[in-house]
Amino acid sequence: MAASNLLLLNGPNLNLLGEREPEVYGTTTLLQLETLVTARAQELGATVRAYQSNHEGALIDKLHEARKWSQGVIFNPGAYTHYSYALRDAISSVPKLRVVEVHLSNLLEREPFRHLSVIADVVAHRIMGKGIAGYLEAVEWLLKH
Repeated sequence: MAASNLLLLNGPNLNLLGEREPEVYGTTTLLQLETLVTARAQELGATVRAYQSNHEGALIDKLHEARKWSQGVIFNPGAYTHYSYALRDAISSVPKLRVVEVHLSNLLEREPFRHLSVIADVVAHRIMGKGIAGYLEAVEWLLKH
């Protein structure tokens, strides 16, 4: 398998992983998550750059930058999932960059406003409700497809 570069991109409030609603999001911290994803990617011959922001424009900038060096993105847009057409447009603006939408919880089993993903039709794949394992699955998916 050829070496690949992946971007691990996390949106708003994911900096509080391990603290925020552990009954929903678990007790793994963002740093632990990044370490696990990086280790799994390295096992499979890939490198990971991790980035988290609570700011929509910063996430868009990272997607735009990634088109020049990355073969795929593991992206949990947090609450932006439900209404950010700017992120949707950013993803569709970089069609060669495969994006996997990941959510720790199953959005379809939560509040009705969380059922909508405005990016669902422009991402290459979606994974929900598998906790941290969903991120690891995203690494494997990106490296196989």
